Amino acid sequence: MKIGGIMGINYIEQHYDNYDEDSRLLSKHGRVEYLTTLKYIEAILGELDSPKILEVGAGTGRYSIYLAKKGYDISALELSNRNLEVLKSKITDDMIIKASKGNALDLSVYQEESFDMTLVLGPMYHLFSKEDKVLALKEAVRVTKKNGYILVAYCMNEPTVIDYIFKGQNLNKILENNMITEDWHCISTEKDIIAMIRLEEINEINESIPAVRIKIVATDGATNYMRDFIYQMDAFTFDKWMEYHFTICERLDLIGASHHTLDILKKNE
Repeated sequence: MKIGGIMGINYIEQHYDNYDEDSRLLSKHGRVEYLTTLKYIEAILGELDSPKILEVGAGTGRYSIYLAKKGYDISALELSNRNLEVLKSKITDDMIIKASKGNALDLSVYQEESFDMTLVLGPMYHLFSKEDKVLALKEAVRVTKKNGYILVAYCMNEPTVIDYIFKGQNLNKILENNMITEDWHCISTEKDIIAMIRLEEINEINESIPAVRIKIVATDGATNYMRDFIYQMDAFTFDKWMEYHFTICERLDLIGASHHTLDILKKNE
């Protein structure tokens, strides 16, 4: 069942009706992913003149509201009714932001080449077939202007194997339920909520679109492996951790080990 079907949508909406995404991104380990993503978003926006931004899968608005407060023209699309309500509750009169309900697989409400930057920071977590991932990315590229940017977030496979299966002592559960392939790729469905991916699969998806990669970034790197230590860090040590993280987060030899990655693409002329 594709996410575009009723069953897929219901699983995700049920998940986010009971999940506090704001708390995750505000937690010390979540802040690494959030601050890293913002760093790259703002670096690109600094090069653009009065950019229009679309966030597909805007959640409760952690990114959209932040950018709207900075004065950017934002369109925010969100699948979950609860998340959308929370997002709308944060909008103030001084913001230029249009928030609406929608699905990453169908952006027909937006015309071609409408946005200078399109953010897809959550939908790929919940798309379980290559066909759906390609469709979502094609839609994001379609609504982006030529020479515009598409930023896409993914959940990587290997951290789940290392952190959840082995460190979390879930090996027997995974094996008994046939949730892993012979080459240790996680098998998940809509009921499992999260879809894991490898770098070579991201590369294959990108082959289907008229855009080129500028860079791909490990947005949390080793952070999630050592949450307990991260939580115990004082402000000085955490700042130094961020300094170290920013130094290595573009290294391709470390991308697959990061729980989350950010693929930064530029649409062809």
